This record gives sequence, structure tokens and C-alpha cells, in this order.
Amino acid sequence: MTENKLAVIDSETLVDMRLPPQKFCVQTLLPHGMSILGGASKIGKSWLVLDLCVRVAKGEPFWNLPTTKGTTLYLCLEDTFRRVQERLLRITDEWPSNAFFAVAAKTLTDGLGDQIRDFVKEHPDTMLVVIDVFQMIRGNEKENSYATDYRDIQTLKQIAVELDIAILVVHHIRKLEDEDPFNMLSGTTGISGAVDSSFVLKRSKRNQTNATLSCTGRDIESRELELNFNKDSCTWELISDSIEEPTLLLPKEMATLIEFMRETVSFSGTNTDFVD
Repeated sequence: MTENKLAVIDSETLVDMRLPPQKFCVQTLLPHGMSILGGASKIGKSWLVLDLCVRVAKGEPFWNLPTTKGTTLYLCLEDTFRRVQERLLRITDEWPSNAFFAVAAKTLTDGLGDQIRDFVKEHPDTMLVVIDVFQMIRGNEKENSYATDYRDIQTLKQIAVELDIAILVVHHIRKLEDEDPFNMLSGTTGISGAVDSSFVLKRSKRNQTNATLSCTGRDIESRELELNFNKDSCTWELISDSIEEPTLLLPKEMATLIEFMRETVSFSGTNTDFVD
């Protein structure tokens, strides 16, 4: 009977507890735990996470944000070592020995968790594991339900908590547009509901040559990062951050109105003319 009793704690004891602060792989952006990065095919998600892995392995800032240096593991499951090598040579001329890559891995149901645990055991300073893409480690189940999506994410989340690392899975988004970018993540809301942090990379609503990275999570402040893909270095460069420029979070129509007001000192006409 005692074994089934709830483990509870009163509020006074909880408040007095000295709990460790939330750890971050990238300060204020990517916390330890389970995160997901969604984006359309060929938009540049793989370039982004490769650069992220290299910078964390080096301990270099990522978009001007400090990183916690540590070993990284990138499961690039849709690529070959040749393609990864070519990309690595494009983004850096300093190759950290603590950045590791794999082009094949088991699924969640046949041993991926143990593979990650074994890697972290061999590299105890592991900071980040990236899985590209999510579908490749989900097995052959045809069922697409909230319960299945939630279970798969929870499995990875438990591993992240157990090993005290950040796990980031790369995922696809639906072609159907939505005002809320997080509703575009492929699958059910079980995915977005189970992760600690969500990121969606979309063509910019302000400049189609750029992209907007929408970010939200339990341990991070919601923000939008305006990015530009540098074709020479094949890296995403930061243009602006909504935390520093809150106007970036305004609806497109409001941003257009503000820009119109800045350019037009005075306006005379009917409401219809103004709307046009």
C-alpha cells in the first residue's frame, strides 16, 4: 500500500529547497531537455544544426549568445559522410575533435536510447545531441495519433533529463500555412505538447530572401529571430532579435502600417484610400 503512495512536498519546503538553475546549451535560447526544430524541406535546417553543433563543440557564441562548451553528437540520418564532410568544410576551417557525426542509428523501439547512453558514457561532457530527422528514428509504425507522438517525444525527453543534456530533433512542417507557426509542425499536437522548446524556421514574412526562426518554450522567452543565409559561408546569420526589437512580433499588417507612417509625413483622403 505504501509503495503506491504519492510522493508529495508542501509549498514551504519546496520554496526553501536549493534547486540547481536551468542549464542551457545556448544561453536564453536552447536549454537542456527536449527541443524540436521544424521547417520546410530544403530551407536550410541541416546547415543550421551543423553550425550549432560545431559552435557548441568549440564553445563559440551562436548568434551572439554564449554557448556552454561540450561534446556534440549529430545524427545526420538522411545524409552520407561525404555530404557531411563537404558541408563541414564550407562552414569552418577549424574542425573540433569533440564534434561527432553518425549517418545511421537505431530507432526508438530497438535501441536508440542505449546508443545515446553509451555515447554519453564514453563522452561525459556531452552537451548536445541533434537528431536529423525525427521520422528516421520512429520505426515503421503506421499509427499517427496524439498518444504515439507524445510517447515518442517523451521517450527522448526522459533520456535528455536522465543524461542532463540537450536533445534537438529536426522535423518537417505542413505545407498548409497557419498564423501560428507552431501549428505547422507535422503530426499531432502531442509533439508540441511534449517538448520543452519548439523552433520553426520559415521564409521571412518581411523579406522572402531571409527566414524567421520562431521560438517558444517552458524555459525560454518567446521570440522571433530574423535570419539571413550567407551563401558564401553556408551559415545562418542573425539580422535582428525580437527581444531587442519587440516590433518584430507585430502582425505583418501593423508592421506595414508603421512603415507607411514613417515614410508618409501626412495623408489626406478617404478611409478606403487609406486602406488601399
